[in-house]
Amino acid sequence: MQIDVAGEAARATEQPEKPGFVIGFLLGQEAVWLSESLRILREEAPDIEITLMTKSSPELADGLMQGKIDTALLRHEAQTAGLAFKYLIKEPLIAILPARHRLARQRAVRPLDLARESFISTARVAPVLRAVIDDYAAKVGIRLKQNYDAETLSGGMSLVASTGGFTLLPLYVRNALIPSVVARPLRGDVPTIDLMMGYSKSNTSPLLKRFLLRADELINRVFQAGPYSRSLKSGDRKPSL
Repeated sequence: MQIDVAGEAARATEQPEKPGFVIGFLLGQEAVWLSESLRILREEAPDIEITLMTKSSPELADGLMQGKIDTALLRHEAQTAGLAFKYLIKEPLIAILPARHRLARQRAVRPLDLARESFISTARVAPVLRAVIDDYAAKVGIRLKQNYDAETLSGGMSLVASTGGFTLLPLYVRNALIPSVVARPLRGDVPTIDLMMGYSKSNTSPLLKRFLLRADELINRVFQAGPYSRSLKSGDRKPSL
């Protein structure tokens, strides 16, 4: 038995476990950022095994703090001990409405019109987003009539479709809309939410360091090819820190 164990150990030494790298995204963000992220990672480490995770922002932050994720595109959550963040972009919020809703016929929705409708919150899975929405409502002088709190962003869209209410979500969710809902821009001063690249300060991965150094390149390539180039004002785009 001891000989067999020794033999297995020797073979393991000869064929070390393939190194891995875990990158996380908010659900739907991978449609925008994954392709260019993979290109950069493959150029830096062609043989690396890359794992993709899609979770809520608080879950991604927990994964970073626990060392289960190397880097993630997420929000700047409040409870993030030991994490660092690089700013990527500001995403405008858009209104998500039932496809047959009267406001869906408008090219852009007025805040005052939303005040008359039932609001679907996503505070449980997106506390940073809810804070942005609350600040926006106070700024434009409306009170949101919250009747439901969704467990997931996709659940929020399903509630929009089934209840006739609305929700406010970042622009990227247009990549994950269900058929029974539509997205409409907001009129006036549009609220925005920051998208960050997060990582643990204690993570010593050389690949992580090289990936972070190419964050500006990642942003530029996504802007050239993705939806942000058509939807964000030049003032919404800033260099990473």
